[in-house]
Amino acid sequence: MSGVLSKLAGETAVYGLSTILARIINFFFVPFYTRILSQEQYGSLTEFMAYIAVLQVVLTLGMETGSFRFANKGPEPRSVFSNAFSSVFSFSFLVFAVMTVFSGDIASYLGYGDYPEVVTYVGLILLLDSSCAILFAKLRYEGRAWRFAVIKTVKIITETAANIFLFLFLPGWIASHPGTFVESLIPPVPDFSYPIVAILVSCVVMVICMIPDFRSIRLHVDRKLLKDMFMYSLPLMIAGLPGVVNEFLDRILFRFCMPDDVSWRAELGIYQAAVKLSVIMSLFIQMFRFAAEPFFFARANDRDSRKIYAEVMNHFVAFCMLIFLGIVLYSDIIGLILGRDFRSGLHILPVMLLSYLFLGILFNVSMWYKLADKTGYAIYITLLGVIVTAVVNVVFMPLYSYTASAWGHLLSYVSMFAVSLYFGQKYYPVPYNWKRVSFYIVSGIAVFLVSLLLPEMSMWIEIPVHAVMILLYLCLYLKVEKINLLSLMRIVKKQ
Repeated sequence: MSGVLSKLAGETAVYGLSTILARIINFFFVPFYTRILSQEQYGSLTEFMAYIAVLQVVLTLGMETGSFRFANKGPEPRSVFSNAFSSVFSFSFLVFAVMTVFSGDIASYLGYGDYPEVVTYVGLILLLDSSCAILFAKLRYEGRAWRFAVIKTVKIITETAANIFLFLFLPGWIASHPGTFVESLIPPVPDFSYPIVAILVSCVVMVICMIPDFRSIRLHVDRKLLKDMFMYSLPLMIAGLPGVVNEFLDRILFRFCMPDDVSWRAELGIYQAAVKLSVIMSLFIQMFRFAAEPFFFARANDRDSRKIYAEVMNHFVAFCMLIFLGIVLYSDIIGLILGRDFRSGLHILPVMLLSYLFLGILFNVSMWYKLADKTGYAIYITLLGVIVTAVVNVVFMPLYSYTASAWGHLLSYVSMFAVSLYFGQKYYPVPYNWKRVSFYIVSGIAVFLVSLLLPEMSMWIEIPVHAVMILLYLCLYLKVEKINLLSLMRIVKKQ
């Protein structure tokens, strides 16, 4: 089992290279954005990014996971991925065309009448990103983690370079070259549209990098296979939609739930800046998902597969709590990354980190309906999460602003986890060691609470004291799991 787990850890690390780079760069742009853009402008960017995240789930039609399932069941993998790509591309192109034709009307409805081009840019981003998602799924299926990571890294570097050029050089160039067509595409003064343009440029470069992968796709549809894939995948898309809506619903509700005398865009900007500081936790969960999903499917028929899934959960939770401690114990230092006007939201950081922890646990326990071909249950589970998120935000956001949003996330993921676990143990029981998992969570929270009781100390004393507290937690994990540190280092070195 140790060999299997170390392989999963190695693949997680490779997939995580590009993801880590993306989140780190995104993280370093937070002080950039929070010092150049106003709270309102950063709030506008957050709103558009929420729309992109929600629509990406719709446009991929659940075909990423569906492709893994059918490629492992028997049909020729090339045919499976060709069907998936053809359907996703066709649907995405239709949405792009509609957004382009009605860009002015959509922009006006959202209160961005001066930015119709941004709606078109978003539509093109969705077309390119959703179509390439199937090709990335194919790379994951084939175990080509390094190519996956390299292309993702090129995209990230391109987006970074585009951001730097747009914010630091383009305004000066436009000022010295007035009247050029560039002004009709990009505003001459930096605003929320600049990062969106940077994403679009990176998507174009990504497509160019994936030209060799397009050659393996046949634009031919096997109607019977496509019907079977839709029957399996659409419930996952429908389930995934409430899932991502649940993740971003609070951003959308700011427009409707904040009191009239409060700038909802400013509050949204502060909230998003604080959420960005929890990037490492969400980053690890995304890394883990990239590697774990094909890993779980590939071993579904192994005799000891469910024991492996349970073992994975123990290590996953323990590592997440290490990340939790690393962030919350140094939140006052990490908070200096934000612009001064955005630091008032740091108090929600522990709540958001625990929310992401339960999101990761939910991913683990929710594999049961994918492996047992009962994907319809995903719809009800995620709808429950949306209802909890909506109720908490609608009732409490007018009173507590983004603090309610943070607690809404936590309560939503905990509710979804509890329901998914109940049905999972009924239809696809996995022997999770909940006593051990709970021990790791409670121990991590206890260390955090103890840190709050410590007297005030200078930064130079606080750093080593908190480092010792984290080290003690790590030692506790190694002792409970009976892991020899030298053996662990040798496994990591082999990867």
